[in-house]
Parts: sequence; structure tokens; C-alpha cells
Amino acid sequence: TFMSKPIPKINGSGMHTHLSLFTEGGENAFHDGDDEFDLSDEARAFTAGILEHAPAITAVANPTVNSYKRLVPGYEAPVYVAWSDRNRSSLIRKPAARVPAASRVELRSPDPSCNPYLAIATMIHAGLNGIEQDLECPDPVRENIYEFDEETREEYGITTLPSNLGEAVDALEADEAIVDALGEHVSSKFVDAKRQEFEEYLVDVSQWELDRYLETF
Repeated sequence: TFMSKPIPKINGSGMHTHLSLFTEGGENAFHDGDDEFDLSDEARAFTAGILEHAPAITAVANPTVNSYKRLVPGYEAPVYVAWSDRNRSSLIRKPAARVPAASRVELRSPDPSCNPYLAIATMIHAGLNGIEQDLECPDPVRENIYEFDEETREEYGITTLPSNLGEAVDALEADEAIVDALGEHVSSKFVDAKRQEFEEYLVDVSQWELDRYLETF
């Protein structure tokens, strides 16, 4: 199944996406051998763009109410908006690259229930927006963010992804760059469909609730 979280209390199904840009001459625009992490200025700005627009991207890359059962701390899925070369608790990871052509960044939040064409469009658009706006990439977080308390996360400036589909759709509607990536027609239809889905979910009563509360009260 491509369902994001088919089995409770174990890791869900991810669609980790590796991203890089190449010049017309075939050179990897993300590679800089003089950088500590082998990342060029373009790669850092691209990464900053994805971090900036991560909440809105989440609506498209994690488009079902079930998606947010996967995006919880402790189950190998990222919820913290940060990047790292060392650990998997961050939203973006910089994988090791043995050759320049392999320099890339990995967005770890998407799941396979998404429309990959729409999701990848939002990722690329967000990254290019970061380059166009010359956004400054924050320092990598090399510690395990899952072990941070709220105060420590605030010190590092680490925010979290939306906790449910409703919050993610709100973020999408408020993000002009990601709406532009989808186009007016697709974005409006997508928002309408996902709002309806979330509203239906909110008024439904699950078997868990019946098992937990029906005979208790």
C-alpha cells in the first residue's frame, strides 16, 4: 500500500525525495568542494527555500489525514523544520556524496499517498524561490532533535511541521509561492477537496473512540 501509516505504532511509509540542480553544461550546481558540507551557495539557498515553505509543501506532500499519523516524533519521520548532515531527526538531510555529481539534499517528509507531480513541483519551486530571494540557510543541527525540549528548540529556532491536514491547508493558502507553483486552478480545487476531507474526518467517530469511551461513560 501507498498509505502513509497503515500499521499503528511502527514507522510509516515515506517518499524521501532527493533534489539537486544541474547547469546547462551538465555540472552539479549543488556541489562546492571547498565547502564543509560540499554544498554550493545555490544549494544552501535552495535548502533555505524548502525550509521557508515547508508548512505549505506539507499540504501537498502529505495530503491525507492519515499522513499526520506518520509525522509524529519518534517514528523515523521528520517533524522539525531543520537540516542536518548527520542525523535523521531533521526535515532535510544532506546525504554523503562520493562524487560531485551526487551532491544533493534529501527532503524526508513526503509520503507516497501524494501526487508526485504536484509535490515535486512545490519542492522545486520553493527551492528556486530560495535562490531567487537569496535566502540565508541556517546552520545544520547535528544533535538529535527528538531529544530537545521545547526551550532548546526555540533557542535553535526550530519550528514544527503542521500537525494535521487542516493546519497544512491553512499554510498552503497563505503561501503565495507554493500556490503559484500549483497554479490558480489546481490550488483552489486542491484546497477545496482537502478542506472537505478534513471536515469529514473531524465529524467521524473512529473505532478507537468507540472502544475507548462507549462503555466507559
